[in-house]
Amino acid sequence: MKKGLIFVISGPAGSGKGTVVKLLREMIPTLGYSVSATTRAPRPGETDGVNYHFMSREDFLKLLENGMVLEYTEYCGNFYGTLKSEAEKVLAEGRDIILEIEVDGALQVKSLLPDDTVTVMLIAPDRDELERRLRGRGTEADEVIVKRLDRAIEEVALAEKYDYVVTNETDRSEECANNIRSIIAAEHLRYRRMKDTVDIYRG
Repeated sequence: MKKGLIFVISGPAGSGKGTVVKLLREMIPTLGYSVSATTRAPRPGETDGVNYHFMSREDFLKLLENGMVLEYTEYCGNFYGTLKSEAEKVLAEGRDIILEIEVDGALQVKSLLPDDTVTVMLIAPDRDELERRLRGRGTEADEVIVKRLDRAIEEVALAEKYDYVVTNETDRSEECANNIRSIIAAEHLRYRRMKDTVDIYRG
């Protein structure tokens, strides 16, 4: 059975990760998705087990202590992480999995599983557009938005550590998702992943 790959999508808040990942899952029905765990409170309209596994800080720390978290980060006072069980379940089926996680977590996964992980940083066209998107949510206070913008600058500075950088142009999320779909297809055709097929011809 062909081995599944881990595709990590990350980027600043407001880059449109959620929308693009949703489109990717519609385009590639077999694509597995890991629901991250977080200690932050749900936003209006969010559902436990769908948007995140919402849990207390105490419960998250217990999972971390027991080695049940693949990667994690602390962001704006809350923990975010990927449960090992979520990723292992999909990869065991030979399917690709997509992880929508923070930059710190992405680099952790890449370090742990370098041969099986492909990292993609998603960015907004520019800082002004990023700020417009964040303010357009209408869910966060000014001081939180300022923190997110400062954090965005720090995150984009780490783009050189990623395999790919994709711009999510305004009102062109489908095009962005298609670009990432092309990356997924291309990664499976790398020589090191096609070597067994090539070797058949060598007898």
